[in-house]
Amino acid sequence: MAHYNALLIGAGGMGRQWAKNLKGCEDVHLAGWIDIRPGAAAAAAADLGFEVGYTGESLERAIVELGPDFVVDVTIPEAHHDVTLTALAAGIPVLGEKPMAASMEQARAMVAASERSNTLYMVSQSRRYDARLHAYRQLIDTSIGAPGILNADFYIGAHFGGFRDEMANVLLLDMAIHTFDAARYLLGDPDPVAVYCEEFNPPWSWYRGNASATAIFEMAGGVRFSYRGSWCAEGRHTSWEADWRAVGPRGTATWDGHEALVADEVVAQGGFHADVVQRTGVVTAEMPSGIAGSLRDFINALRSGATPMGECHDNIKCLAMVFAAIESAGRRQRVEIAL
Repeated sequence: MAHYNALLIGAGGMGRQWAKNLKGCEDVHLAGWIDIRPGAAAAAAADLGFEVGYTGESLERAIVELGPDFVVDVTIPEAHHDVTLTALAAGIPVLGEKPMAASMEQARAMVAASERSNTLYMVSQSRRYDARLHAYRQLIDTSIGAPGILNADFYIGAHFGGFRDEMANVLLLDMAIHTFDAARYLLGDPDPVAVYCEEFNPPWSWYRGNASATAIFEMAGGVRFSYRGSWCAEGRHTSWEADWRAVGPRGTATWDGHEALVADEVVAQGGFHADVVQRTGVVTAEMPSGIAGSLRDFINALRSGATPMGECHDNIKCLAMVFAAIESAGRRQRVEIAL
């Protein structure tokens, strides 16, 4: 099997996690690691005990000197645009951290660059690589039919400290994209059509920006996806994967974001309530989870030409949901989502 030489960009906390991920993949050689902070990549490699043949600060120089097979972009969101365009212009595939970009204008330019260079650009939506999520979609498909209603609740009191405490739109911009992306996966990846959203900050919140939100999305085909969430909800936390309910023509399926996958499937009509039988979802898929799953999907795409989850033409639709929700909250009105 071919080995791929990877160039890692970014040596912060998540960059170090990606370094471990790349080192742990037998199909990948971590050939280089860079960070705009002088010496940061070399220091991170030394701290982890990794031998990396090339470290530095300049992406352009690293591309010339290394000629990597792909780059992994773990920079801040504001840097994703420039990093991705530089790599794609050199014909180098990019696996980037979410969110794709700091604006829809930047995201569209990144997708266009992928098209111009005919080069793969994938965003790591790592929570898609969860066997329980896949089992829930299978339970929906087999037990209740195509949903017309999908609900997700996300309530966690997260005391991060640092930059998140100062962010505007902290819940919608930093976390909700995971839930929005999971919703699209569960529904078969439809296009988002419109959204009405309110975001707010309860008086006890320790965040400067709005840490709570409610939103209802209209998806292609008429499906409604509703989201309720808060990052300043103390006690009785939901899973980080959210708490889900899907309602379809043949019943209802729920997932608590942990191990409970349950559906009530209609088996007979008549009387005040339909007769139902309970079905239990079973996790059968074997897959690397989290960023390991993203990396495996990306490598498979390089090797086979298959389209991975998170490919930029699809992932931009999830980013559009985020920015449209923020716009709706600001305008206090329904916003159509322009892709």
